[in-house]
Amino acid sequence: MSDIRRILVAVKDPWAKSLPAMEKAAQLARALGARLRLFHAKSEPLYIDVSQANGHDLPQIQRTELARPSRRLEALAARLASSGVAADWAVDWDFPAYEAVIRAAQRFNADLIVADRHPTSHRFSWLLHFTDFELLRLSAVPVLLVKTAKKYRRPRILAAVDPSHAFSKPIKLDREILGCASVFARALHGQLHAVNAFDPLPIGKLPTGLALADAAQTIEAAAEKGARQTLDRTLRGTNIAQSRRHMVARHPIDAIEDVSEKIEADVVVMGAISRSGLKRLAVGNTAERVLDHLKCDVLVVKPRRFANRVPRAGRGAHIIAVSPVQAAP
Repeated sequence: MSDIRRILVAVKDPWAKSLPAMEKAAQLARALGARLRLFHAKSEPLYIDVSQANGHDLPQIQRTELARPSRRLEALAARLASSGVAADWAVDWDFPAYEAVIRAAQRFNADLIVADRHPTSHRFSWLLHFTDFELLRLSAVPVLLVKTAKKYRRPRILAAVDPSHAFSKPIKLDREILGCASVFARALHGQLHAVNAFDPLPIGKLPTGLALADAAQTIEAAAEKGARQTLDRTLRGTNIAQSRRHMVARHPIDAIEDVSEKIEADVVVMGAISRSGLKRLAVGNTAERVLDHLKCDVLVVKPRRFANRVPRAGRGAHIIAVSPVQAAP
């Protein structure tokens, strides 16, 4: 991928005691010489009491509601600027929050979105539309989900690739994953690793009957050798030493979890492709496991020509008019 020059930080709660996404984004911005924008979406409904709204200008009410988070983000941006980070801020009425963030990234021409992970389990995330999960699913721009407050100090970056396409990932996506992981590793003076899962006993190559037990070991060895050769070709020119090329005969998610824990990874870089219908549910279950089980940050990238399905036009404030309940005579 090209260099990261503009980073958008999705700030869910500007008054939170800890803002790990902002702090890590600032660390990346310093290392990359990138510009930072803090963004907060006012996505909750704006309830207007009809009996009290007379004589009040609706745009003025909206500006008043935006004033407090605007002042807070302005102060945070000033603090970052004083530490050497080129930072500005934006607050906007828009909903749902994940669409608002993607639209803000488009306006800013962001190369990276940084957001905090949703604090609870992602069960049924495809149904409940958690903001972090929907950002991973819909954003064409790489998304870094921050799960820990620990700052990056020579971090271990784990790139999850599938060069044999055994799990339906296109080859160009592997290049994007490796490119993004390399950018992070170089900027943060980290150590780049790669993990590849392979099928140890391909169904099409399995013999039948009693020969299965005798042949399984030979087939597995041949499968691992072939997968190793394919991985080496994919990683050619990346300067990833053999000791940092991890081959695991398991499902990709299990392989990623195992290697991530083994090397104490700080960031796992993986890809996602656009799916719909029942396939989307399967991808959702995989993403849920990654988000909930990995102990480190997760950086998700998309194919270069990933289709953006989020409308560019914002929705504005979600206004709900309410009337006071009249007491019975």
